[in-house]
This record gives sequence, structure tokens and C-alpha cells, in this order.
Amino acid sequence: MDLLWNALITIIFCLTPAGVIWLCRRVPLLGKLGPIMVLYAVGMIFGNLPFIPSSIASVQDLLPNILIPLAIPMMLFGCTFSRGEVRQQIKIVTSGFLSVAAAVVVGYMLFGRHIEQGAQIGGIITGMYTGGTLNAAALQAIFRINSESYVLINSYDIIISFAYFIFLFSFGIRAFRRLYKQGESTLTTDDKLEIDRQIELSQQNPYSRLLSREGVRQMAKVLGYTLAVAAIAGGVALLVPEGWFMVVFILLLTTLGVACSFIKRIRTLDVSYDAGMYLIYIFSMTIASMANFSNLDLAGGINQFAFMVVAVFLSLALHALLCRIMRVDADSMVISSVAFINSPPFVPMVSAAMRNKNALVTGLGAGIVGYAVGNHLGVLMAKLLTLL
Repeated sequence: MDLLWNALITIIFCLTPAGVIWLCRRVPLLGKLGPIMVLYAVGMIFGNLPFIPSSIASVQDLLPNILIPLAIPMMLFGCTFSRGEVRQQIKIVTSGFLSVAAAVVVGYMLFGRHIEQGAQIGGIITGMYTGGTLNAAALQAIFRINSESYVLINSYDIIISFAYFIFLFSFGIRAFRRLYKQGESTLTTDDKLEIDRQIELSQQNPYSRLLSREGVRQMAKVLGYTLAVAAIAGGVALLVPEGWFMVVFILLLTTLGVACSFIKRIRTLDVSYDAGMYLIYIFSMTIASMANFSNLDLAGGINQFAFMVVAVFLSLALHALLCRIMRVDADSMVISSVAFINSPPFVPMVSAAMRNKNALVTGLGAGIVGYAVGNHLGVLMAKLLTLL
């Protein structure tokens, strides 16, 4: 009976994200929240239903250990690392990473040391705010923080990111341009068409093409390359002491995923990112289902919330200061901050708001580097914070 229940629960976890994606594209309110936040809510409700058997724990333990190793290389295969404007990108990435690292250290000293697993949470926040949800999920797999804390991290992130966007769109962009003595950019007709195309692409349903013959053929190749990367990373990680297996395994997956992105026949498999993102959606619901409402202390999480507020807004201030010193323009600073804090999918929207097509490329480039390096930075930061 337990086997039947577990099979049913696994099917529910795997298929629910498809329904949530469909709803998010048809219900404006859900669309603004985004699939991940909706899946966290659905997962928490599902996991706390009175008739769900205790055997669900075996599914909850198994799925994340399968999903994350597959999602990481899939989402990195399609990354494009351009050689153009290298000096500018180095300045932006250096400033962004140093700013997040410094802000996380300050936040930890003020608030993080007062919460359980604070150093590990600091590592997850570092990965999240230099890369994105992929990095946060990978670091959660490494650090094994309790599910309640991880759900709080993602819940608070939605609130803080919303406040961050309100600040930028209301007066932040104009304020930074004045501070940098930069005028507002003007767009040609071609620029507007390009930005509109990028925004339209970001709003399309990326999973419809998976149903085509070409999509299935590409998906088979993506899965083959992914399993090969996972096998190599796992084989090497088996050579290290047992306690280091997961750390080495995840970092090798990240490194090999980036390396594969330089191989054209792998990079051009354009279904890989979306397939990996779907695995993250399943992971999100699975992790949320592990949260026990009786243990989910939102009021008691004030230190964790404050920790994340400091990480976001202090890193923005430091990034602005460092970019000003290094003579990076205001729009590049803002768009790269958005790529780090909110991840690349938000870049086209902000680029359009700034009326600056060039910022589109800058932001996407910074975000891709964040995806690639975020896991490594998160592990290093957690180790550093344990020494403070």
C-alpha cells in the first residue's frame, strides 16, 4: 500500500507544476506571484493534509537528490559566455560578487548568527543573490538545512524582491542616473522591437515545443549529456571523504555544465534550460511539502527576514558605489544588480523600463556568470561565516 501511495505522490509532484504553469499564464495574480511561489504554497498545503501518509517522507528525501543533479547541468548547457566587452563585464561581476559577499557578512554579524544554521543560510543567500533559484536549490542540497528555513528563505525572497522592484521603478533608476550624471537612454525603432521580442519570448510557454518531434529529439540528447556529466561528477566525488561527497559533486556538476556550454552542439539544444527549470519547479513543491505548519514560525523568522533585507539592499548600495568608482555606467550597474538579485529572466523587463537595449546584453551576461559561479561562492561563504 505504501508503494502505491508513493507512486501516486510522485506523479502528483511531477505533474502539478505543469498545471501551475498553465494557471500562471491565465490568471494575472498568479502570474505576478510566479510558478515557484505558487508551488511553495501548494506544496505546503499538500504536505499538511491529514490523509497524507507518513511514507511520503521517502519520496521527499529521494526526489531532491535526483532533481538537483539533473537540473544543474541542464540549465547551464545553454549559457553563452561572450568575449565581447570583457573588461566591462569583469568590472560588473567583480563589483556584484564582492557587494553580495560583504552584505551577507554584515547581515550575518547583525542577524544571521542568531538563527539556526545561520552560516549555511548565508551560503544559500549568497548563491541566490549572485545566481538564482537554481543555485539556492543546489546549495540547499549541499547544506541540508531544515525545510522550514528553506521555505522561509523563498517566501521572504518574494516579498523583498517585490520591494526591490518598487524602489527601482519608482525612483531608483532615475536616482542612480543622476548620481552617475547619466542621461536617460533613447531607443530606436529597432531597439524597441528587439526588447519587445525579448519580453515576448520570456512570456511564452517554453514547454509547448517539448511536445514536437524536434523537442523530443533534443530532450533525449539533453538527458544523455546530463547523465554523462552526472556520472563523471559522481565518480570523481566518490574519491573524496564521505562528508565532502555532496559538496564536490554539486561543484563538479556546475563546473562541467559550464564547460559543456562551450561545445556548440550542446549549447544549441535550446530546450535544456526549460527542462532544468521544470525540475526546479518539482523540487520547489517537494521541499515545500516537507514544511510542518506547526513548526513554521513566521514571527520567529524576523532575524532571517532582516538578514535577507540587508543582503539585498546593502549589496545594491555597495554595488552602486563600486561601479561608480570603476566608472561603470548607471544602467549597467542597475541591470546587473537585477540579474544577480532576481536572475536573468527579469532582465528584459527592466531593460525596457530603462529604455536601454544595450543593458539587455549586459544584464544577461552578468546573470549567466552568476549562474555558473553562485554555487562555488555559496559554499565558500558558508565556510567563512562558520569562522566568524
